[in-house]
Amino acid sequence: MPNVHSRAVRSGRSVHSRCPGAELASWVVTQPHGSGRGAMARTSRIQGLRDLPVEARRKAAAEAAGLDPASLAAFDPGHGHGLDAVAADHMIENVVGILGVPLGVATNFVVNGREVLVPMATEEASVVAAASNAAKIARVRGGFHTSSTAPIMQAQVQIVGVRDPEAGRVRLLEARDELIGLANAQDEKLVEFGGGVRDIAVRLVPSRAGTYVVAHLQVDVRDAMGANAVNTMAEAVAARAGEIAGGRVLLRILTNKADLRLSRARAVFDAESLGGPAVVDDIVHAAALAEADPYRAATHNKGIMNGISAVVLATGNDTRAVEAGAHSHAVSESGRYTSLSRFEKDADGNVAGTLELPMPVGLVGGATRVHPVAQAAVALLGVRTATELAEIVTAVGLAQNFAAVRALATEGIQRGHMSLHARNIATTVGATAAEVPAVVARLVADRKVRADHAGKVLAELRAKS
Repeated sequence: MPNVHSRAVRSGRSVHSRCPGAELASWVVTQPHGSGRGAMARTSRIQGLRDLPVEARRKAAAEAAGLDPASLAAFDPGHGHGLDAVAADHMIENVVGILGVPLGVATNFVVNGREVLVPMATEEASVVAAASNAAKIARVRGGFHTSSTAPIMQAQVQIVGVRDPEAGRVRLLEARDELIGLANAQDEKLVEFGGGVRDIAVRLVPSRAGTYVVAHLQVDVRDAMGANAVNTMAEAVAARAGEIAGGRVLLRILTNKADLRLSRARAVFDAESLGGPAVVDDIVHAAALAEADPYRAATHNKGIMNGISAVVLATGNDTRAVEAGAHSHAVSESGRYTSLSRFEKDADGNVAGTLELPMPVGLVGGATRVHPVAQAAVALLGVRTATELAEIVTAVGLAQNFAAVRALATEGIQRGHMSLHARNIATTVGATAAEVPAVVARLVADRKVRADHAGKVLAELRAKS
């Protein structure tokens, strides 16, 4: 299915409303313009990025993305351009401080032919490096290719006490046009920009307390995540739906099982770059276990979410909504939890990787619009629509997953992961920036990445100096 883009992006019209379409109009005006689907990074390959000081890395990333370095000033916590206590106090209740999370940039990504630098917010060592390495391998065969369904979110209206639930279901379906009109009247600007309710579905849900009639509003939310829009619509139609069904309305809220809002990514990972046919076969075997075994699938999918949640968090989107949707999608029709991704050997002997999952992210509303770091992260990505953001996030998930499966199928996960974790350990025991490399080298060589051993190594090094 082709990508769905907001009419607001195409028209750039100014509107005044609280609706997603209105906020999107201001987004188009304020963000850097580029050609095609978004401002294209000049390159996503930055040689020696990890060897630069933090400030120099930030400048290099901005220049590679074709941005003024000042546009990423919010990434620097020491200069007061990021989230402050005043802004935080307007985001949640009882604010007492701000938690910092490391923000890195994954390199080497090519998505649908476009060079992309990817901001990732995570506390876990090796995540950014692994994604960058997998993207480097994928670009040998053209990088990542993506597609999406329309940005459809659903709200549920639960109706209890219906004496004739089968007939109640049919009555609600007969009233489809009336209910759609009532819902769309709540957000006329969203409808104007091509969104709004697309359809109504009605399900009968047996439970220990009786059979519920549950109406689903299926809403195209355009470039919003959509929770507020669909919840407002559900509230508006609830009373009338209860009258038609002949029962009492209880819950009126969205579902995070966003199985009508899917994003897909695929990539081919070159066999020669991986080390040959034997490595390819072992990667396929490792992935097949995740498909067949829920115990392996849980950790396999966690690896996918290492990449996805990092980008979702960096762009100010709802990590919990995305994670809930992903894990619910991992339950197959048989009720068994399985792998979200698939890795196969293609006709040329390479690894063909695919990933499909719900991706309810937005560019308007929520923290994406009020958090300075999130705004800078979106600018770095160069995305212009929520669909494009969702597809890049999915591509990162596939890259992250591939990197983990490859490591497991070859050297094991600990070698690379613990090398990076050793830096944290060295810092924890008090090593200075100049001392960290030597401490890390010893910890890895001794295969003892522990705080007690790091303390001894650091003491030895200082005694010799």
